[in-house]
Amino acid sequence: MRHALITAGTKGLGRKVTERLLEKGYSVTVNYRSDENAVKSLKEAYRHAEDRLQFVQGDVTKKEDLIRLVDEAVQRFGRIDFLINNAGPYIFERKKLADYTDEEWYEMIEGNLSAVFHLFKRAIPIMRKQRFGRIITYGFQGAEHAPGWVTRAAFSAAKVGLVSLTKTIALEEAEYGITANMICPGNILGDMKEATIAYSRQFKDAATPVGRSGTGEDIARVIDFLCEEDSDMITGAIIEVTGGVDVIHRYR
Repeated sequence: MRHALITAGTKGLGRKVTERLLEKGYSVTVNYRSDENAVKSLKEAYRHAEDRLQFVQGDVTKKEDLIRLVDEAVQRFGRIDFLINNAGPYIFERKKLADYTDEEWYEMIEGNLSAVFHLFKRAIPIMRKQRFGRIITYGFQGAEHAPGWVTRAAFSAAKVGLVSLTKTIALEEAEYGITANMICPGNILGDMKEATIAYSRQFKDAATPVGRSGTGEDIARVIDFLCEEDSDMITGAIIEVTGGVDVIHRYR
């Protein structure tokens, strides 16, 4: 049985990915930071799959938590096939780079870039031994081209660095049957993060060219496809799932 490890997988976009993988019959280790209610909700919804589901508390900005996360996943399920780096700390307040505190800067870099390195380092020997692995990272629309993003400097710097990291992993680990790809969600907000595509089609979204909001299901189904055994020709790809919306320029 394939096993997935997903960070921040109890709510938002991550929850839909967790649900999708469970529904495919995989086992899943789900990391969460502090929301016990979200854990309880997911646990109750998938009580029938409790033998395939594990929750591990931890902060993705802390190396020791990330190492423990991988170790607990392997201890219970014996393998890691999919490493899904869904967690990505974000500062909602809009302010220029000069106004960031040191703590905010390091939270963005550690949580969005270094976290992937630490999880990768711990998981890669397992994937190499298996001669199979799927590594998924998250970016933002346009990240591949290293654009400036006004009032989002620290987050965007980390994610643009992650683009190069993802592509490098894809090249270095290809010989072991391991792929690495980045998903770039569009402007998915609020309830739409845990919504289905069918639900989103009930509402017109004039700001998105395709006419509806993106949803967690949109992200989950792409990740599901990338994790398939026959998707090995797709690696080092930066895939935008935006419906055509221009995320970084909408607030200029």
